Amino acid sequence: MSGTRPGRTLLRQEVVEGIKRYILDERLRPGDPLPTEPALCEALGASRSSVREAVKILAALDIVEVRHGHGTYVGRLSLSALVESLTFRGLLSPDDDFQVMADLVDVRELFERGMADRIISSLSTEQLDALDGLVATMRATGAGDGHGFVAADRAFHALLVAPLGNDLIGQLSMAFWDVYTIVAPHLDGFTHADETATITAHQNIADAARAGDSTAFLKALDEHYAPVRRRIAEARSRGTDPA
Repeated sequence: MSGTRPGRTLLRQEVVEGIKRYILDERLRPGDPLPTEPALCEALGASRSSVREAVKILAALDIVEVRHGHGTYVGRLSLSALVESLTFRGLLSPDDDFQVMADLVDVRELFERGMADRIISSLSTEQLDALDGLVATMRATGAGDGHGFVAADRAFHALLVAPLGNDLIGQLSMAFWDVYTIVAPHLDGFTHADETATITAHQNIADAARAGDSTAFLKALDEHYAPVRRRIAEARSRGTDPA
């Protein structure tokens, strides 16, 4: 902030880097406890205020987690800060939110297409049944329900990449949905034809995965993402004003 002294900012950043080095040097894992505040002060040669400020910064990045009454622990190291940045960027400008959504569609499809064989081979019978159940939920609720339809769509794609065991892919895939909740109201109306096509594409994805047919799986992904890109492109060309 404008009132912060340069020396104080430098010291705070040094403490931030010191805590990160400690986590690395001690090979700590998410959920492992960090030393107490007095111990960190002594180890880093920093004041309590500097350590507290550094911990707040690291907590915002999900590098550490403060459990009040219990202490400070190594955080989940998630992409929550990135997701917050993307969604806030979407709020600032309609051009940005359409671009962010288009970029995330590319990322999602890249993951699902690039890992198609691994996804198909890794999905269990229970997970395949769950995919079918989510499509059934989409069919039963319909897009007019709003939340239920979108929630089932979101859960479908989360489950699709879950067998990969890659948290980075899972979090980036779900970042799409956080931006989607901002952008969706500014896209073209979701018609009954769009709804039917979306449900069919999801069912085709699930069917192809169950059959172990990677060619059909990739074709179904194309059927799913092409209309999404079209709606984004049309909204951008109109120069929709979210206000």
